Amino acid sequence: MLVTIIVFILVFGVVVVAHEFGHFLLAKLNGIRVVEFAVGMGPVILQKKKGETNYVLRLLPIGGACMFEGEDGVNTKKEEDAGKKEKSVYDTDVVQTKTTEGSFQDANVWARIATVVAGPLFNIILAFLLSLIVVGFTGSAKPVVNSVIADYPAEAAGFQVGDIITKIDGERVYLQGEVTLCSALNRGEAVTIEYEREGERYTTILQPKYDEEAGRYYMGFSIGEYVTCKGLDLIKYSAYETRYVVKATVKSLVMLVQGKLSKDDLSGPVGIAVTIDETIEETKPYGLPVVVLTMINFAVLLSANLGVMNLLPIPALDGGRLLFLLFEVVRGKPIPPEKEGIVHFVGFVALMILMVFVMYNDIARIFS
Repeated sequence: MLVTIIVFILVFGVVVVAHEFGHFLLAKLNGIRVVEFAVGMGPVILQKKKGETNYVLRLLPIGGACMFEGEDGVNTKKEEDAGKKEKSVYDTDVVQTKTTEGSFQDANVWARIATVVAGPLFNIILAFLLSLIVVGFTGSAKPVVNSVIADYPAEAAGFQVGDIITKIDGERVYLQGEVTLCSALNRGEAVTIEYEREGERYTTILQPKYDEEAGRYYMGFSIGEYVTCKGLDLIKYSAYETRYVVKATVKSLVMLVQGKLSKDDLSGPVGIAVTIDETIEETKPYGLPVVVLTMINFAVLLSANLGVMNLLPIPALDGGRLLFLLFEVVRGKPIPPEKEGIVHFVGFVALMILMVFVMYNDIARIFS
């Protein structure tokens, strides 16, 4: 259990630091004053003030924050010439309306957009960099048919071993995982597949067949041809892997909104910790290198998930802030920061309630 906790903290820590560093770096480049750079949530364990920024480590390793001067209409910089008392970012009883030097609100709207988008973008970049490690050691898998199952749609459609899947429902595919994902998420819908055989391209429509024992639909072929990746192939297939996990996250979110996934398909920090523990136990017999590579691959998934989730147009998330900034671009003037702050506060409360629900669901699932 101690190993699981350490790995959990390391994986979450790397992902969160990458996200907040993206905000931090773009803020600095655009002259925005960063008041606090925090990793974790809850009570403060360590903090150190360096320059204009307070660097903070908090108890719970499940989040972070990069707070800017003047964000949501709250200023923290001491205005010595006016003889005003310095206000903490946590002093919510008084909201100053006058901005100070380096204020987030005073920055150009495109600078603010870049600063907000940088967090999720750095998560995607981290996913790519970690993919370089995983793919460099393990290679990747191309979407090549390696067997056709009797009495299933693929056999009736004439698929053969060696066929290369190139498109599914008009969407280009590059990896085995993309085809596997399509099959796993299928709920009985017909699938249009384009494939290549000896340089010729063919298109067919498959109607997946339901397997009672497995409780899911199958197209009727197994797929995957592993390739070692070096040089430009390493970069190319690492980009494909990153694209795949981003696409999988987006598709899962769409299915969740459509009601095709249930609450049991959601996982919070507790569920992630349980998954890490199970994965460590499963890979431990294969040696430490396999465990480490598996955890790096897990970090790829988590980082891509965090990047996509934070771009959702939900108050308190980066996507919610981005939505307000895009409104500003269209309107030609910003929405009053104190009003935006209220919206984000309500969104934050809602997210905390959701987090509690997901955590309860994770714990209940463990005991059931």
